[in-house]
Amino acid sequence: MSGGEFDPNVWRNLLKKPKRGVPEGLWVRCPSCQATVFRKEVDKRLGVCPECDYHWYVSARERIRQLLDEGTFEEWDADLQPADPIAFVDRRPYSERLREEQERTGLKDAAIVGTGMIRARRVAFGVTDSAFIMGSMGSVVGEKLTRTIERATEQNLPLIFVSGSGGGARMHEGALSLMQMAKVTAALARFHQAGGLYISVLTNPTMGGVAASFAALGDVIFAEPKALIGFAGPRTIKATIRIELPKGFQTSEFLLEHGFIDRIVRRQDLKSEIARAIDYCGK
Repeated sequence: MSGGEFDPNVWRNLLKKPKRGVPEGLWVRCPSCQATVFRKEVDKRLGVCPECDYHWYVSARERIRQLLDEGTFEEWDADLQPADPIAFVDRRPYSERLREEQERTGLKDAAIVGTGMIRARRVAFGVTDSAFIMGSMGSVVGEKLTRTIERATEQNLPLIFVSGSGGGARMHEGALSLMQMAKVTAALARFHQAGGLYISVLTNPTMGGVAASFAALGDVIFAEPKALIGFAGPRTIKATIRIELPKGFQTSEFLLEHGFIDRIVRRQDLKSEIARAIDYCGK
């Protein structure tokens, strides 16, 4: 091509060059405000939307990284695995469901427990993960939490549980699951009698038997903003009692207004607030 002459071959070659697309996963849509936000900005804010402050789900392992001092976590009872005591079958056998969940999440069950440091304060720590059968409490979850409470009692450690359990008791284990509520509650009563400090952190969602047992028994109860917290879900309650529920029913904000929780704490501030509560209570 010379002067003002048009050479179609040049344009064909230009058009053949691959277009530079946007890398996959660079942007995410907020489930609350529907804004498209930069993933790195969300990650920098610990999984919080920069537009509306919506708190995304984060895994149990990520919770540990966010709340405990780096390199201090020592996991307890990591080898405990669930069984299938009543050979439960719904759409597929419970044993098969367990294998699939373990492969998908990398967890052996819905709880991780251990000890670590929060701002250089040694604590006993547990977290449930809603990604594993909705964080429901089966026999392994109950056993892990109970052992953690007992160790906290023996070692005189502050106890921190972060609840992300939308499934309550795990129906796949029948009465063995339901009895975990009483078992964990009894261990907490002994911990309380020994003068222990228990800080319960409620996240979205905290429902069913978890909300009706250990999650509601903290000496101090924190909750993340706009978390769904309750026993039965709002749709179930509305269908049962057939009346319109109050605005914001079963949210952190509603429960704070009615005295069920002590404070709503944004995720970025949670570690500092837990450390402050431990210091204030002299633990």
